[in-house]
Amino acid sequence: MAHASLDKRPSARKPESTGRPRAAVLLPLPFPGPFDYAVPPTLADLQPGDIVSVPLGRRTETGVVWDQAPTLPPEFMPPPMKPVSDGRLKPVIARLDQPPLPAALRRFVDWVAAYTLSPPGLVLAMALRTATTAPTAPATCWAIATPPTDLRDTPARRRVLDIASSDGPLPAAELARRAGVRTGVVRGLADAGALRAVVLRPPPPFAAPDPTYCPPTLGDGQGEAARSLRTLAGAGGFSVTLLEGVTGSGKTEIYLEAIAACLERGRQVLVLLPEIALSAQWTGRFARRFGTEPALWHSDLGPRLRRVTWHAVAEGSARVVVGARSALFLPFAELGLIIVDEEHESAFKQEDGVTYHARDMAVVRARLDHAPIILVSATPSLETLANVGAGRYRHLALTARHGGAAMPDVRTIDMRAHPPERGLFLSPVLTEAIQATMARGEQAMLFLNRRGYAPLTLCRTCGHRLQCPNCTAWLVEHRARRVITCHHCGYQEPTPPTCPSCHAEASLTPIGPGVERITEEARATFPDARLLVMASDTLPGPAATADAVARIARREVDLVIGTQIVAKGWHFPHLTLVGVVDADLGLGGGDLRAAERTVQLLHQVAGRAGRAEAPGTVLLQSYCAEHPVMQALVSGDFASFMHQEAEQRRPGFWPPFGRLAALIVSADTPEAADATARALGATAPRGDGMQVLGPAPAPLAILRGRHRRRLLLRARREIALQPIVRQWLERVTPERGARIDVDIDPVSFL
Repeated sequence: MAHASLDKRPSARKPESTGRPRAAVLLPLPFPGPFDYAVPPTLADLQPGDIVSVPLGRRTETGVVWDQAPTLPPEFMPPPMKPVSDGRLKPVIARLDQPPLPAALRRFVDWVAAYTLSPPGLVLAMALRTATTAPTAPATCWAIATPPTDLRDTPARRRVLDIASSDGPLPAAELARRAGVRTGVVRGLADAGALRAVVLRPPPPFAAPDPTYCPPTLGDGQGEAARSLRTLAGAGGFSVTLLEGVTGSGKTEIYLEAIAACLERGRQVLVLLPEIALSAQWTGRFARRFGTEPALWHSDLGPRLRRVTWHAVAEGSARVVVGARSALFLPFAELGLIIVDEEHESAFKQEDGVTYHARDMAVVRARLDHAPIILVSATPSLETLANVGAGRYRHLALTARHGGAAMPDVRTIDMRAHPPERGLFLSPVLTEAIQATMARGEQAMLFLNRRGYAPLTLCRTCGHRLQCPNCTAWLVEHRARRVITCHHCGYQEPTPPTCPSCHAEASLTPIGPGVERITEEARATFPDARLLVMASDTLPGPAATADAVARIARREVDLVIGTQIVAKGWHFPHLTLVGVVDADLGLGGGDLRAAERTVQLLHQVAGRAGRAEAPGTVLLQSYCAEHPVMQALVSGDFASFMHQEAEQRRPGFWPPFGRLAALIVSADTPEAADATARALGATAPRGDGMQVLGPAPAPLAILRGRHRRRLLLRARREIALQPIVRQWLERVTPERGARIDVDIDPVSFL
């Protein structure tokens, strides 16, 4: 990501200077900017950030009073909007009883919208959606007061007053229940002045973490890194630090010390994780360090807990939040530190709606909040390494595992020399290693980054392939559920008993392995082993993942079989062997980052082996053991591999040495998609240091029933893409039924 200046610049949009007070209100809808509303005398003290109710057409909407002069880089300034005359202004209806959106969050919304070329209202929706519901209201309770001298005494009233004196304050219903009377008796005592009302706010929903609760014992290298991060977090101010460390080096324990320093300053902390599943083990480690669990923020939270958490963040009582990428848009009152764990993960890229990379936007959020940010990874992205090399980011490196554990021995299995038996997928070399591992009482893991039973099913009789009716993709068989499904649009149908084309019976044949097929082979090969499958199909949420991790830790599992979920930072102390079923998977196709991603993923998988006393071994099944990716994994020389990757990208100005913007045309018909794409191609920007590739059919030429074409703008790093793309889009009117989506800094090229 190009880090543009955040210097202030007057807004291009200025309301008419008139005598009538007005406020700009941004609505969480796809409009190009805020609307002006008249401010009635009863709301004369409206301020930017206030959440208000306003009319829009014949309905009422919730919005936020917006700043008249947003802070944006010059190249990101939106086009000016035509001011509205006083006579056409509608008044603000009411100010809602909600915490206002902080100034830093409002600037962040403007920044994300401008950078991604998204309507600011759609970005605001990610920050505002939960705020439209009220928090838990304070409770009115009743306590004993000085009874008036003329109070009529009855046994029922005496019981109420005794309970109120000993147990109060209590809600009226609870006070009546304990006294064994009707609530009318309580109301009568209140009216008579014998009870006084006490408004009690509910207790904070999240206990405050104690930074002194259980400090860790760190080694020399760890202690030095922890002291450095503590200094940064304790001092505050914007800075970016890469914490790079080999798997098992204790990176989490080290950055927890930065969290402790931030908490000692009285500031809030945001920790971003790439996967919700990671939160289970992470929160356990956090609780052991700080004595309580943090607040969580992700899509699996129920509406009530989301509402409670949002307000706790806004009020400052949620001191530490760990969440997915959407947690970036929470209204932190006192944000003092951001941590992005596994910063290299592509899961941080939001592909639907507003397309943004949470790692890059986290750096922007930290800058706007004047807070340090720590990027954490064993295999940093090339973009982050380039920023380190340019001096924009600090760099802390951990080269040894914690507690003296050794790095695993990584070897390739040449599948040309040691092929599996016909119809199977595990080399005899790998199966023998698994047998020996389990015989020693240790655990083993098989990794294949492919869900389901088989990625392709075809008919042996006529060659027909089962394809999704809505996408240019094969249907994946899930034998356990007896369905075939599309992993792109979710289409699903029962597995057909005959070929849909020629109707031949028992002719459908699975091609290639998925994790279910490897499980089937493992059950047959290791009949006495206790197996556990870890995939998104078998672990539907954090609770199921936590249970699976606990079973592995209790040694109730001999062989773990999983997809990429097993590569995340789990600590399995008794797991000593990792077998990668298809190490070549992911190297094919035209993805710019294919080799980088494969190295990162397989390095993370390999890091699960030998994290305690027993040494670890990693076996990579490959048909191209001489590939640079395999050689890098075997040698452990990640730095040299990334240097070679960088040198290959530099001459063509590919990221991180250049910038990309993808334009994706989608339409109901291929004709509309082609016509719109041709119009974009004909009006494509031209100039020194930039090139437009395409239009061309997308690899997924049909997705969810819509026909897709792609264009890619590539430019030198110093060229700002946003104004160029904005002007380009203004020159083209999409065909009816067609849409143009923009992806700045694309990660996926499908």
